[in-house]
Amino acid sequence: MDGMTVFLANSDQHVNIGKEKHSRNVSVYVKNPHLDLMEEDILYHLDLGTKTHNLPAMFGDIKFVCVGGSPNRMKAFAHFMQKELGHKGEDNDLKDICAGTDRYSMYKVGPVLSISHGMGIPSISIVLHELIKLLHHAKCCDVTIIRIGTSGGLGVEPGSVVITDVAVDSFFKPQFEQVILDRVVTRNTELDQDLASELLECSRGIKDFPTLMGHTMCTYDFYEGQGRLDGALCCFSNEKKLEYLKRAYNAGVRNIEMESTVFAAMCRLCGLKAAVVCVTLLNRFEGDQIKASHEVLAEYQRRPQQLIATLIKKRLGLINDTELLDNAVV
Repeated sequence: MDGMTVFLANSDQHVNIGKEKHSRNVSVYVKNPHLDLMEEDILYHLDLGTKTHNLPAMFGDIKFVCVGGSPNRMKAFAHFMQKELGHKGEDNDLKDICAGTDRYSMYKVGPVLSISHGMGIPSISIVLHELIKLLHHAKCCDVTIIRIGTSGGLGVEPGSVVITDVAVDSFFKPQFEQVILDRVVTRNTELDQDLASELLECSRGIKDFPTLMGHTMCTYDFYEGQGRLDGALCCFSNEKKLEYLKRAYNAGVRNIEMESTVFAAMCRLCGLKAAVVCVTLLNRFEGDQIKASHEVLAEYQRRPQQLIATLIKKRLGLINDTELLDNAVV
């Protein structure tokens, strides 16, 4: 049994990801029969629960969920959406729904939920389990979920925004391997292609930064796992590093981060239309360390937020296709 790989080839055939561009009344579902036997579901890391909170009343109107690594960044995104959607109130009116825990932060602005997920696959997988159950318990429908992040670029200028078409692992394969008990379960990492195309179309109306679509490689580590030479450990040469990164580039990879494969796999299995939008902080062909100033990095990190806000406002009817075309880059 040790080392066995189990391909769940048929486990998500009923999930029609990307088939209907404008679906209606598609509920968020969970694939766990044990939940039906529980009297109460405590979402421990979110400081929420089915008995302690009226989840449908609190979250039933959610249509857009945006997740990102940093609590401060997701709070800033919530403030930004507050202004973009014309919600009245001061910045201090926004309350952290997860204030009772020090693990994650969550803010709600109308139909938009902004949540931090920490750094790396283990951290985001924990919050996704509880977030997906939250959306299910709240009886949310037609939810779009987007990871907003930072990344290292491959062959693209720093500050470029990459919309992920396929999330791949360190072998450039579109899959996520999860160890469950004593088995390795391999899951598909297909993202919603219609959503990715819609985001790319929205980017035409933003003149301030380049946006492109490409593969995103997800690793389990920031240093050795991403071929960096500047960690506490390193067992390869600069030549080996560049050879690997060139193979990744030739396979279609345009940026590298640490969350996209598990994000894509879990959202797909639970019927969520998902996208990954990351800004690049450096070109890894030119070095390993991020050298841009704090001010420049802060401006870079606002770029995915601006693109997501454009999508949300378009979906809510606050801007239309004509306005996007009028602002399109020539």
